[in-house]
Amino acid sequence: MIQFPRHAAAILAAATLTLAITACQPGDKADTANADKTAEAGSADTLKIKGLANEKEQVSYMIGLDLAKSLEPVKDEIDIDTLSKAIKTRLAGGKSLMTDEQAAQVAEAFGQRLQAKRAAEIAAAAEKNKTEGEAFLAANAAKPDVKTTASGLQYQVLTEGTGAKPTADDVVRVHYKGTLLDGETFDSSHDRGEPAVFSLQQVVPGWTEGIALMPVGSTYRFWIPSDLGYGATGTPGGPIGPNAVLVFEVELLDIVQAPDQQ
Repeated sequence: MIQFPRHAAAILAAATLTLAITACQPGDKADTANADKTAEAGSADTLKIKGLANEKEQVSYMIGLDLAKSLEPVKDEIDIDTLSKAIKTRLAGGKSLMTDEQAAQVAEAFGQRLQAKRAAEIAAAAEKNKTEGEAFLAANAAKPDVKTTASGLQYQVLTEGTGAKPTADDVVRVHYKGTLLDGETFDSSHDRGEPAVFSLQQVVPGWTEGIALMPVGSTYRFWIPSDLGYGATGTPGGPIGPNAVLVFEVELLDIVQAPDQQ
């Protein structure tokens, strides 16, 4: 479900303004003198940004950027001119076209509509991913070098190691890359520049089962059905959609800690 941003920019602006006002509160003479020096230094240190000549313009633009970021999830639902009008009216102390009660009613109705829209989108994506995933796995299972376990996990041996096999209770060190069926990479230890270390009790069932098949030193490719992965919910907010089949290429580097060593 989309979490409708609630005044993130206003919070930032208020916090920034509070800090600025606090810094400007009158204190003793020494504090006042220091504040004057700080203000002079701040004015002198204003960034040189083309099109934003002074600090006021820069702060205004920064707050505008933050507001825009917070509104990106609902950008197609708002009218910029009306939004700008409301901001100007509020900051100028003018009369609002909407009472607080009306604003609350509009917000509630809008939130409910967004939730319903998002639920429909998720349902459609789930059905699409399920259909495509089942078709892919059926075709993939027919390939001579692909093996399918009783649970439906599919795997291909790329390199067979000679070390010990981990159990579901072990902690392992691996390098891996995770992709969706369209080839999009959603996670990679290679991109982070270091292997991942984790307990096989803390991963999705497809990982727990698959890694236990591998001798240390092996590299396998796994196709994990959604019921062995993130299921019908996926990872809310992305990158893994509902009912998504996941593809992992995994190199098992080491068993870091076996149960009898714990």
